[in-house]
This record gives sequence, C-alpha cells and structure tokens, in this order.
Amino acid sequence: MTEAAARRRSRGGGGAARRAERTARRIETVKYIERNIPNLDLLNEEALQIIEANAEQVLEEIGVSFVDNPAALERWREAGADVQGERVRLPRGLARELIKTAPGSFTQHARNPEKSVVIGGRNMVLAPVYGPPFVRDQDGGRRYATMEDFRSFVKLGYMSKWLHHSGGTVCEPTDIPVNKRHLDMLYAHMTLSDKPFMGSVTEPVRAADSVEMAKILFGADFVDQNTVMTSLVNINSPLTFDHVMMGALETYAAANQACIISPFIVGGAMAPVSVMGTLTQVLAEVMAGVAYSQLIRPGAPAIFGAFVTSIDMNSGAPTFGTPEASQILYGAGQLARRLGLPFRSGGALCGSKLPDAQAAYETANTLNAALLGGVNFMLHSCGWLEGGLVSSFEKFVMDADQLGVLHKLAAGVATDENAQAMDAIREVGPGGHYLGCAHTQANYQSAFWRTELFDYKPYETWYEEGARDTGVLAKERVRRMLSDYEQPALDPAIDEALRAFVQQKKDAEPDAFI
Repeated sequence: MTEAAARRRSRGGGGAARRAERTARRIETVKYIERNIPNLDLLNEEALQIIEANAEQVLEEIGVSFVDNPAALERWREAGADVQGERVRLPRGLARELIKTAPGSFTQHARNPEKSVVIGGRNMVLAPVYGPPFVRDQDGGRRYATMEDFRSFVKLGYMSKWLHHSGGTVCEPTDIPVNKRHLDMLYAHMTLSDKPFMGSVTEPVRAADSVEMAKILFGADFVDQNTVMTSLVNINSPLTFDHVMMGALETYAAANQACIISPFIVGGAMAPVSVMGTLTQVLAEVMAGVAYSQLIRPGAPAIFGAFVTSIDMNSGAPTFGTPEASQILYGAGQLARRLGLPFRSGGALCGSKLPDAQAAYETANTLNAALLGGVNFMLHSCGWLEGGLVSSFEKFVMDADQLGVLHKLAAGVATDENAQAMDAIREVGPGGHYLGCAHTQANYQSAFWRTELFDYKPYETWYEEGARDTGVLAKERVRRMLSDYEQPALDPAIDEALRAFVQQKKDAEPDAFI
C-alpha cells in the first residue's frame, strides 16, 4: 500500500456509514435564519440624513406619477397630497407618517405550520429565483420555460434544505396562456410544496385569484386574519407607479397580504450613476409605495425592496455582483431599518450566461452583501442566470447548497464551555492530534458546515470517478432530487376545490398569449 493510499484509508474510517447516511432519502428544511451577527452599516449618520432629506424633497418638489389610476389619485388627494394630473406631490413628512402603521415584522404562514416564516427583525428568509422566461440545463441548453420546468423547480425548492420559501414565478411557463398560467403556477406551489409562496401580480384580477385560492387552501377566515402570501410589486423607476402593479398592491393590501414594494433600477439608466443619488430615488419611491399601501389598509404588511444593478457603459447591459450594487444594498438596508420596515434585496445575482466562474464570483459577492446588509427577505436566492433571463437547474442546486454557508455565518461564533474546548486542549497536549479526542468525537458531526454538492475527495479518487466538475455534479444532484421527490400530503377535498376553481377560471375566458 502506498503512503498516499494509507492516508486516504486512515481518513475514510466509517466512510461507508457516512455515505449511507448522506444517501438516505429524507426531506429536511431548516428554520429561517436568525442573525447572531451585526449588520454592516456602511453610511454614517450625516450621509443618512442627507439621503432622507433629499428623498423628502423629491416627493415634495418633483413628486411621483400614478398612471391610469384615478382612485389612487383621489386617495392621495384626500390624504393631503398635491395632485396635478397624474403627478402626486407629497408634503414633507406625509409619507413617513403614513408608514408608521406598517408592521416592522410579520409572520407569513405556510400550509405546514412548521415552515411558516417571520419576515423582519433579525431574520432572513430565502426564496428562489423569480421571473425568467428561459431555463437552462446541461442536456437541453437554453430554451423557453414550460409548465413542467416550473413544477420541477417547485419540487427542487421543496427538497432544498436551506431554502425557506417556495417563491413565485420561478420561471415563466410560456406553453400556458398568459391569462391562465398564474392559476397553474399557484396550484403547483400549493400542492407540490408546503413552504410559503408568492401570489401573482401581473394583473389585479390575478392577484384576486391568488387571494381566492389561498382562501381555499387555508380557509377564508384564516386568510382574513393572517398573512399567507408575500408578493413582488415593482415600481416603474424612475418615480412611476403603473396601474397594473398598483392594482395588485391594492388587492393584496386590502386582504392584509404582504407586498414587497421594490424599485426596479439599473443604475445610470433608471437612476443616477452615483450611490447617494440612487439611494435617494430608492427611498423616495419606496416611501411613496409603502405609504400608499397604508392608505388602502393601515397595518397591511409591506417590505422595503431594493433591487439595484449597475450598467456596463459600453454595452448597456446590466451588471451584477459589483461593488456599487453592494454599497447601495448596505445603504438601503440602513434606510429600511430607520423606517422600521422589513428589507428585501440581494440574491444569487450574476450576468453570466453559464453557471461558471463569473457566475460564482458575482453570486458570492451578492449573497455575502445580503447577509451583512441585514436583508430580511432575499428573492433570487438560487437559480438566477444571465441577468435574470434564465432559471438554471444546475445553478439552482449549486446556489441552494451555498445558502447553508449563510446559515453558518449568521449563527456567529459560539463562546460557551464546549466551544472553548479547554478539555480537548488538555487531553491532546503538546505534539498530539485532535482526531480521536473526546471533544472531536462529540462534535464532529455538527462542528463544520458540509456541502452536499462539492467534491473534496483526493485527486486519485476524483479522477477514478470520472473527473467530474461542479456542473456535472449539479446535474446529477438535480436528477437525484427530482427522483427522490415525494409530494407533501394535502387534504383531498382541498385539492379538489383548488382544481375546480382553476378549471372554472380557465373556462370563463378564451386563451390569450399576449
């Protein structure tokens, strides 16, 4: 036996038992992250006060537009705003006063109560990619997404240990009519997973359908009294609130369902190129949006959203994982906390076309910034590719695996007697090793975070097993997770009622693909 082989064998004691444990079928979801580490407060008090004063000036002097929404204009007029045409100018302090009724944290209930999440405070809830019309995998390459792809992503989200939320439009199923696909997507989230999910926002009537389906799933009385959906309402930056998104916001706020009120900004195109200027616009837009939600229903849950990328000034393409985007994320988190609102930002964002080194670097930059920046709800936590145009199966499981790192970092450093390990230091003494000592034996299973994807085998073993790179390992993990998937139980009567509602709504109007 060679020396290298002997070392491998000495490391592999109990290897068969550990392999059996890793390959045993089980579905485990950990609790949402509760941070035990400080936030990174990048901006000083003077900078924050400047941004807040400038945002108030924007709302008072420039105002925001509520397009094709006479009811919204009337609500603002009654609240004391200056309404001229579709332009709404808010007196200094009005938005901030209205925002005071929005909760600083709230529970989003899952149909499995053990998987309900608390959004806000020191917590961080992780949800998957949202919105891409294309999907990619190693076998089929890049293609338009289908409903079957959508179902597969929901299953992967349900099977992913570190993911707390099923999300919403994990990909856009283009084989289903535009006016009906929201019904199939919601049904998939409600039946293929028991994690929390998001509602539809593409038309107010689709938001209403989401509320009705939630009432079937949870019970009408429960939905009336509790939040069971968190949905994404984008502001059409700069400073424009369109009637479609506002209609969805109105529907959800009236039903006490949460909305992420989020400017959608490519810096240099939809906001100034500077960090301070962009943060000023973000704050003004969010304040106006959250304040409007409170005009609909005081106390309706709302999340301060900040989705900001920079722009490549040569090509005009959005860029991700850049230092400026991280600076804006950190600053927006501080502004959200000063308003007493939960904060949404971050994700596994990248501009790469493939789940390659560029994707890994850019994703890691954004995930770490989101952790340190105090994000409470992180959409796009896994699966994002090509600037949000593509949901990648392989990257979904790569990212989902790495979310475990965030859990470990957020826990902070233990300082109790066991963590101090003085008994171990005494036992081993000078010149010894810790592999067999009592402290190691008692703690080895939980001491270090362990990937369920990456390959840490010695070169010889890795080569003998096919020299598989991370993409190949991820492809195999996708296959294995989908093969191991078992649908969570649901009351057959509820399932039947959901199916009947979906069919009734589909039968009520012809298919539309635009």
